[in-house]
Amino acid sequence: MNRTTRVTRPSFGMQVFVGMAIGLLLGFVARHYAIAGLADGLRIVGEMFVQLLKALVVPLVFTAIVASIAALRDLDNAARLVAGTFLWFAITALIAVSIGLVLGTILQPGAHAGVTLAAAVRPDTAGSWLDFLRGLVPVNVLALEASTRLADGAAKTSLSFNVLQLIVAAVAIGVAAVRVGEAGAPFLAFNASALAIFRRILRWVVRLTPIGTGALLGSAVVRYGWQSLSALGTFAIAVYIGLALVLFVVYPLLLIANGMSPRRFFAAAWPAIQLGFVSRSSIATLPVTEQVVEKGLGVPRSYAAFAVPFAATTKMDGCAAIYPAIAALFVAQYYNVPLHGSDYLLIVIVSVLGSAATAGLTGALVMLTLTLSTLGLPLEGAGLLLAIDPILDMGRTAVNVAGQALVPAIVAKRQGLLDDTGAAAPAIA
Repeated sequence: MNRTTRVTRPSFGMQVFVGMAIGLLLGFVARHYAIAGLADGLRIVGEMFVQLLKALVVPLVFTAIVASIAALRDLDNAARLVAGTFLWFAITALIAVSIGLVLGTILQPGAHAGVTLAAAVRPDTAGSWLDFLRGLVPVNVLALEASTRLADGAAKTSLSFNVLQLIVAAVAIGVAAVRVGEAGAPFLAFNASALAIFRRILRWVVRLTPIGTGALLGSAVVRYGWQSLSALGTFAIAVYIGLALVLFVVYPLLLIANGMSPRRFFAAAWPAIQLGFVSRSSIATLPVTEQVVEKGLGVPRSYAAFAVPFAATTKMDGCAAIYPAIAALFVAQYYNVPLHGSDYLLIVIVSVLGSAATAGLTGALVMLTLTLSTLGLPLEGAGLLLAIDPILDMGRTAVNVAGQALVPAIVAKRQGLLDDTGAAAPAIA
């Protein structure tokens, strides 16, 4: 009698952690033994993974936002739901940034940093209020921008996109498609079909996360070394304490205050939170977040189709609230720049109002430079923190995704739309 032994594939999360461990080991080997080929290989693989995610951001954000606007047609109380969604965006962001400011003040991460000024490099991407306001006006329908720079003695032209402009354009097109009635129906049907196709492609790219994340961490070790990474330990601890407080204290308290079960919420939302942690992208997690919000938490499809895609591009408690608050205090403490009450208030305002600037894969860096420029702090301070950014980004994105599931559930509950009998969300495929 022949018996077939079935090999159980490790869970997706375990695959990612194994990939991270291998990446860190390869990074150590490449740096310690000065193996240029291995270092270049890690860098190239990491960059290719990020490029694949970036390639999907424009079509995914555009089609998801248009679909979310179209979904409002089926809601009788659309205005109240939209207003409630943005109100809870602001409330949770306010709480998160307050926690960041308290932790940054108590732990003083900038005063205990072991990094040198040589690591203070002005980042290529920076945010300012002028850029934020100007970015509200799309330069074209897909918000694509061409830039030319000199590299190796030759001019190279590349295309980039502004996700904030893309959101504005998608909202306008979605509203117009709904308002024109039957004439817009074919376009909305095409958009829904395109969204389904791009989500399928996204699932294929997400399966590469163990390789991509490992390569990115290994490349960080090669570039910065263990000494630079360990020197920022106090800052990393402060950030993760803040993230843990928001995720495991603030969110459960908000759920209880609104008559919901934290145990049920985390049981349903954990697949999305887990994927956000390992993929480091709210956009990549969007399909899973929609599944857990609808099937696991019982939010009606008509509302979730609007709230979740919008939240995935503008609701960032980790990147836009906790992180910039602690990081701004870190930079001020490192450069010995005193901050006053008005400065703390500015950090709160920037975090609550400027969260839309965090859309995309470089969101945390844009938000940090926006905060630093508002306070008049050296932008080079952002360069001090780049060494451990991949590690921090995992926790930041997990909190982002949790908040993106939390707000629609709370709003639906307060509006009497929540179906508490919903089944648990499916695991990550």
